[in-house]
Amino acid sequence: MAAEADETREGLIKDFRPRLREAMKVEQVVERLHFIKTEQKEQIRQKWRTEGNSAAADVLIDAVLKRPHDPGWFTAFVDALLNAGCDYAADYMQSKIPEPEEEAENDRCVLLIRLLSPSLVDMNTENVCRQCLADGLITQADDDMIKAEITNRGAMSGASELLRRVVTGRPGWFSNFLKVLHVTEHKHLYELTGGSPDCHTPVSDEKVAPLKDEAAGSESATETSPAAAESCDEPKVIDISETEKSQDGDADLYTSNEPPNSLEPSQPDGSDLGAAARGPERADIVLRDYQMDVARPALEGENIIICLPTGSGKTRVAVYITKKHLDSRRAEGQSGKVVILVNKIPLVEQHYSAEFLPFLKHEYKVERVSGDSQLKISFTEIVEKNDIIICTAQILENFLERSTKGEDEGVNLSDLTLIVIDECHHTQKGGVYNHIMMRYLKQKHKNLKLKKEQKAPLPLPQILGLTASPGVGGATKMEKAEEHILRICANLDASKIMTRGLGEFKKEPRKIIVNVEDRREDPFGDVIKKIMNAIHSHAELTPTCDLGSQNYEQWVVQKERQAAKEEDQGVRVCADHLRQYSEGLNLSNTIRMRDAFSFLNKYQEEEMKRKTAPDEEQNIQITDTERFLFNLFKDNKKELEALAGNPEYENDSLSKLRAKVLQEFSSREEPRGIIFTKTRRSAIALDQWIQENSKFADINVKSSYVIGGGDQSHVKPMTAAEQKDVLKKFGNGDVNLLIATTVAEEGLDIPACNFVIRYGHVTNEIAMIQAKGRGRAEGSSYTVVDVKNSGVAEKECVNEYRKSMMDKAIDKIRVLNQADYNKRINEFQIQAIVEERVRNKKKKKKDMKNESPSDVKFSCRSCSKHVCSGEDIQIIENMHRVNVTSQFSDLFILRENTSLQKRFLDYETNGVIACKDCGQSWGSMMVYRGIDCPCLHVKNFVVDLNGIKISKCTRWGELTIKFRDFDYAEHGSRLVEGSDDEESM
Repeated sequence: MAAEADETREGLIKDFRPRLREAMKVEQVVERLHFIKTEQKEQIRQKWRTEGNSAAADVLIDAVLKRPHDPGWFTAFVDALLNAGCDYAADYMQSKIPEPEEEAENDRCVLLIRLLSPSLVDMNTENVCRQCLADGLITQADDDMIKAEITNRGAMSGASELLRRVVTGRPGWFSNFLKVLHVTEHKHLYELTGGSPDCHTPVSDEKVAPLKDEAAGSESATETSPAAAESCDEPKVIDISETEKSQDGDADLYTSNEPPNSLEPSQPDGSDLGAAARGPERADIVLRDYQMDVARPALEGENIIICLPTGSGKTRVAVYITKKHLDSRRAEGQSGKVVILVNKIPLVEQHYSAEFLPFLKHEYKVERVSGDSQLKISFTEIVEKNDIIICTAQILENFLERSTKGEDEGVNLSDLTLIVIDECHHTQKGGVYNHIMMRYLKQKHKNLKLKKEQKAPLPLPQILGLTASPGVGGATKMEKAEEHILRICANLDASKIMTRGLGEFKKEPRKIIVNVEDRREDPFGDVIKKIMNAIHSHAELTPTCDLGSQNYEQWVVQKERQAAKEEDQGVRVCADHLRQYSEGLNLSNTIRMRDAFSFLNKYQEEEMKRKTAPDEEQNIQITDTERFLFNLFKDNKKELEALAGNPEYENDSLSKLRAKVLQEFSSREEPRGIIFTKTRRSAIALDQWIQENSKFADINVKSSYVIGGGDQSHVKPMTAAEQKDVLKKFGNGDVNLLIATTVAEEGLDIPACNFVIRYGHVTNEIAMIQAKGRGRAEGSSYTVVDVKNSGVAEKECVNEYRKSMMDKAIDKIRVLNQADYNKRINEFQIQAIVEERVRNKKKKKKDMKNESPSDVKFSCRSCSKHVCSGEDIQIIENMHRVNVTSQFSDLFILRENTSLQKRFLDYETNGVIACKDCGQSWGSMMVYRGIDCPCLHVKNFVVDLNGIKISKCTRWGELTIKFRDFDYAEHGSRLVEGSDDEESM
């Protein structure tokens, strides 16, 4: 009988082994199991320390199941679980199994916390821990372990430990945890995990929708890869942070942040614009039935959002609505004025040449203005003389602001009769679209007041928004998704959102997720890790995360900033090198090892060059730590170079990408595809890899890359002419494989593209929909190739879930009673106006407290030498901070940097200024109307503001200092006097 009972109990443990593994706190349970030998306990503890809780749980369970059993072994095991605070695990052993629905709901809550953990670890860990203990979410032993983790490894690591323990509780822990976040005033995290921002009491347990595609046989329901963000204690936490910008800043082509009077060169769209403008006459616009259906409310004068998939002709619908709007105004004897706003410079030319000009040029005057155009200077006149103006949103905002300030050359909203907003999902979060529409909403509500007072209201333009996907704004629940979309509708003052299933016109590409395997051996990565560990020892640094992970990079950045602030230059330079080695590890997982080696080698060469003065009379310091770092790479360089050339150790991601590209080109008559990758460096390296591989040449693969034009990256950006050339070749087939960063995701009209591959880079559901939409030909495919530490399989799964949630939310909004819809929209608009008023008041108070320039001092980030005070700095065109004092000119050396050579209307940049003592870059030499002006980049300095040191200042706008304007006449006259003196001598 005893034997049978033991078999039954063993069977129970085996059946629920996965549950035990997840819900058991091994280090606490093992202490309470008297029947496990001391040696075994130590093995389990060691496993827990080195490989984490799940691996140690497997060893512990094996030890519990090992025969012969001591009398009462099973009762002792259950008691150990209960006494260790593992109540949920004990429930399974006592046959207190939750209902399947409750169990599934709990699993989804656990997964949600893991998905959001990269954001949740940014909490006040001690406060949250204290409240969790008070509310019974953790035990006293848990509290002790978390505090030890905070002491040893910091608050973020302690937060990870807290989250790991909270999710092991019985079902119901989730709503209690929300309550804790609410009580401890973590408003952002509370809302992120599902709490209502307007609610004063936390929400009760609500269902979290499944995060995986459960369709039988779905290609997306493949085995997922390990997650990207790996902490030391929870190796499979998934990072789904939704940064829409690429790592190398390619989102700079988006002009939502374009500064006033921006002199950015425009980016081409790849079409032959001249040919388009001279193309066949296109007087008649013919819409398909579904296009006419979504356009109908706008034709009746309503403000609407048109939401149709990429490639379904949204722009053509906008052209039709524009024409009918102007026709009706003309028929009534009134003038019409239409402005088409875009958020990306290439779309100005694309919309102008391919859509609006061919159809409307015979009846109406059409003009376009973008950041590099001289026309922007006379934008007011352009608006007056033309019927249709296509421009970047920032240009209109600049001239609306001028009008607000009473300047003659401004533009008013009342001058316009229709505004078309392309990619209108960007009308949120303080973007430039939002600024324009906030002016509109304020005037709308002023007009209501004027009508009550029986005064004439100010006319406002009709609004038409276009988008392929409004997204869900990071929502995890349907209610939040609806709210996000309704807020966009409110911001655009849309009376409805129009969409439709396209039926026969829908071109949904086949979706494939390709998972990869870890290398069996990675000697190249092992050498890099050996170097990194040597640096850790030298700098006395103890990393808290796996080397090369996203969390590790964040940790290194924090160490660098802290060291710069504390003037600990040894640790600062070590942290800087560690960041580069971490990038090298990531590159070796994405592209070839030889490319990763080339990157590291180039970095070392540039650092050495930085320590060599262009003038032999100068003597730049090399510290002992810098010498150690240079020698460390030198000692390992040959081994790294040899390993980098051995194809046996290449990553599996490249192999899978190679196979996928070969398959696409072998199975299609006229293949043409895009590979989206994360960074500029990987785009260039992948293009080089393809061109050097004879297998690709054999099947006529003709590749090229396209990257952004901003210059924040160490990689040289593409010029406007280079982008135009590549995209034109891709459009006409001279290039049939484009490797692109996010710069090519939105807007480019390439109908012939028949396959899209996202290589190790996935952001949010909007980007997913946009990337899918690049493949518009029949039989298109959309493939996601995983890369180690990228977590793209999991992110893509979440994005599919969010896309489904978005579609359902739009459907629910469309069937709302119009009165209820209007009520909610009005509430959101009032809220937006009130919130902006509060922000403006805060900003005014902040501006009133502007510090005096004399209160701020700048020191070199590398050697801590005092450089200048705020009194020495002047500002040019409200953008460029320069120091033209003679004292400052004695502190720096000038180096040539061809990648910086840019010519604008009034100035050019063509060199780097660097510290004489240590070689640290300080900025660039700007020639402004003939005067050499050293232009400072604040990120290269440690800022001391009234005795408080700031080491993480990356933009001048973060400082509340009003520098004096640059006096050109004063400095010009000094130069003239100086030259006269020289001539007289």
